[in-house]
Amino acid sequence: MKSFQTSDFRLGVCYYPEHWPEKLWSDDYRRMREMGFSVVRMAEFAWSIFEPREGEFQYDLFDRAIDLAHEHGLQVILGTPTATPPAWLTHRYPEVLNVSQEGIQYQHGQRRHYNYNAPVYRELSARIVRKMVAHYRDHPAVIGWQIDNELNCEIDVFYSEADHQAFRQWLKGQYGSLDRLNEAWGTVFWNQTYTEWEQVHLIRPTVSDSPNPHQALDEKRFFSDSAISFAKLQADIIRETAPNHFVTTNGIFGHLDSHRMTDELLDFISFDSYPNFSTLFPDEGEEPLLDRKWSWNLSIVRSISPHFCIMEQQSGPGGWVNRIEQPSPKPGQMRLWTYQSIAHGADMVLYFRWRTAPMGTEIYWHGINDVHNRPNRRLKEASQVGEELQKVGRSLVGKNVKAEVAIVKDYDNEWDGELDNWHGPYEKTSVQSWFKAFQYNHIPVDALFLKKGITLEELRKYKLLVYPHPTILSDETAHLLTEYVRSGGQLILGCRSGYKNSSGICEVRPFPGPIAELCGVTVEDFTRIGPYEQPPRVEWWHGENVTTMAEGFNDILYIDSPSAEILATYQDGYYQGKPALVRNEFGSGTSYYYGAVFNEETADCFINLLGLKSPTADWLILPKEVELSIRRDDSTGETIIFLLNYAADSRTIHLNRKSKDLLTDQVHFGSTTIAPYGTLLLDGSTKQSLT
Repeated sequence: MKSFQTSDFRLGVCYYPEHWPEKLWSDDYRRMREMGFSVVRMAEFAWSIFEPREGEFQYDLFDRAIDLAHEHGLQVILGTPTATPPAWLTHRYPEVLNVSQEGIQYQHGQRRHYNYNAPVYRELSARIVRKMVAHYRDHPAVIGWQIDNELNCEIDVFYSEADHQAFRQWLKGQYGSLDRLNEAWGTVFWNQTYTEWEQVHLIRPTVSDSPNPHQALDEKRFFSDSAISFAKLQADIIRETAPNHFVTTNGIFGHLDSHRMTDELLDFISFDSYPNFSTLFPDEGEEPLLDRKWSWNLSIVRSISPHFCIMEQQSGPGGWVNRIEQPSPKPGQMRLWTYQSIAHGADMVLYFRWRTAPMGTEIYWHGINDVHNRPNRRLKEASQVGEELQKVGRSLVGKNVKAEVAIVKDYDNEWDGELDNWHGPYEKTSVQSWFKAFQYNHIPVDALFLKKGITLEELRKYKLLVYPHPTILSDETAHLLTEYVRSGGQLILGCRSGYKNSSGICEVRPFPGPIAELCGVTVEDFTRIGPYEQPPRVEWWHGENVTTMAEGFNDILYIDSPSAEILATYQDGYYQGKPALVRNEFGSGTSYYYGAVFNEETADCFINLLGLKSPTADWLILPKEVELSIRRDDSTGETIIFLLNYAADSRTIHLNRKSKDLLTDQVHFGSTTIAPYGTLLLDGSTKQSLT
C-alpha cells in the first residue's frame, strides 16, 4: 500500500489568495508560521485565473502568492483546477456538462457539473494541467499536486451522451460480445436481450424505478473507471513533467474504487475530515458515536494509505447558504478532531480553511479565521495544536496504527447494495454496530477491503475478520477466506452471505454458496422481518445464558458438518428452536455464521464469546467515552497511546503503571482526568523514561 512519507509532521491550511486583497497575504503567511504551519494548499478552483480565455494563460497572481509563501518558509501543494471548469468552457462546449438520469443537463453556476468522458473536456483538462505543472515544476516551494478536488463529491452518476458512448466501449472491453453481456446481465429475463450495441445505455428512467440489477452494478463499475481514467490523465502528466512532486487527490466518495486509484496512480490518498457532519447524519442507537464515528471513515482511509494526508480538517461550523448547516465546534473539539486524524494515521493535516469565504456558496463554511480577521478561539486552538506538534510531531510520523481485528468490505457489495435493499442497508447497520462495539470495548479495528490481488498474508495479519453480509461472493474470494480460516484465522459472517456471483446473479446452489463447507451449514429457510413483526429473540448457549434480538433478516440454518456446533437458537416464530449461530472448526481456525443482521448487543456477545480484550486492558481502564488508538514503530517498539475524550465533560481513566503524556510531560499513575474533548498521548513503550 502507498503511504505519505515524511520525517517531520506537517501542519498547514487551505489558502485562497484569489479571494483576498493582496495586502493581506504577507500578514497571513506570517501568522501561519507563528502558529507552526509549514504547508498550504491552493489553486484547486482557479482555472479561469490561469486561463481567463481559451488558450490564453497567465500566472501572475499565483506566482506572487507562491513566491511570497516561499519567502515565509511555507511549502505549497497545488490543486489542478478541473473541478470547476470556467464559464467560457461550458458555454462554448456544452457537451462537457453532466446530465441527470432523466436527461436534464446541469448548468454552470456551482461545481462538479462536468462529465469525465467528453473528449473536449479531457483535452482541455490535460492542457491546463500540463501548463500549470510545467510552469511550477521547478518552483522551490511546490512539493506536490492534488488532482481535481473531491472526485465524485456532490454527484457520482453521469448520463451525458459522452458517458453513454463511453459505457458501450467499456462494456465491449469487459465482455467482448453482446452474447456475453446478455448472459452477465441476465437479459433473457423480461425480454431485455440486446442485439446491437447501440441499444445499450447507462440506466435510464424505468417503471417503478427498478432497473436491471446487473446492469446497475456494471454502471457503478463504469463510473469508477471513468473517474480513475480522468485522474490518470492528470497523474501521467504530473509524473512526466514534475517527477519530483508527489501526486494525491482528496476525499473518498461514492462509485469510486479509491484503493485501485491510489495503487495505480497516486503516491498516497488524502482525506477531507468533517466530523461535525455527524450532527446532521447521526448514527442510530441509544449511545451514538456522533463525531467519533469519523474514526471509521479514517480507518477506511488507512486501508488505502497507512500514512495519509488530511487535506481538509474541519476548523469551524460547516454550511452552505442553502443546506448542511452545523453548530460551531465546542471549545476543544477542533483540537480533538485533529488528534483523531493523527491517531488513525495522518502524518500531514491541513485545516479548511484559513479564513471564511466572504462570498459564494460556502460563506457559512467557516475557517480558522472569521471574515473580520480578528482573533477568535478557533485560531487559539489551532495555535495550541501547532505548538504541540512542533514538540511531538517528529515522534509521531511513520508509526503504524495497530489493530488485530478488521471489518471486511468490498466495492461490489457496497454498490450492489445501493439497489438491493435486502442486503445494502443490512451491511451499513452491521458495520456500524460492530465498529461501535469495538470502540466502546477499546479494541482498535481496521477496515480491510477485499480488492483484486489481495493476498492471504494481508488477511493473516488479523486474528479476527468480521465480514457482515457478503452477498456477492466469488469462488476466488471464498477460497481466500477458506485458506485464512484453515491457517488459524477466525471469521464471522452474517445473513445473506454467498448468495450471488460477481455479476450479481444468484448461483444455483445451496446458500451460503461457495462458503457452505467452510461454515458447515446450509440455509434451510429464510425470511425478512416484516414491518409489523417483532424480531425473534436469540438465546446464546455459551457461559451465562444471554438473549439478544435477531433483527432485519433471518437465515434458518441447517448443520451440514460434524465439526459444526450450534451456539445460539431462535426463540420465537415458526422457526423457534432452529439454529441462529453456528461455529465450525475448520483446519486450524474457526468460522461463525450468524443468521441475522448484527446489532451492538450481538457484537458484544461475540466479543465476550471470543474473549477479545483491549490491548491495554492489563494496565489501562477507560470509560466508554474515551477512544483508544495505538501507533507503534515496528522496528523499535516505540509506542504512542492516543486517548481521545469525546464527552462534553471530563472523564476519569485509571493507569496501573506510570506513563508520560507526551504533550505535557506529566507522568500519570492511578486515577487521571481527561478534560472535556481532551486528548492524552501516552508513552506506551515498555521501556520508557519517566524522568
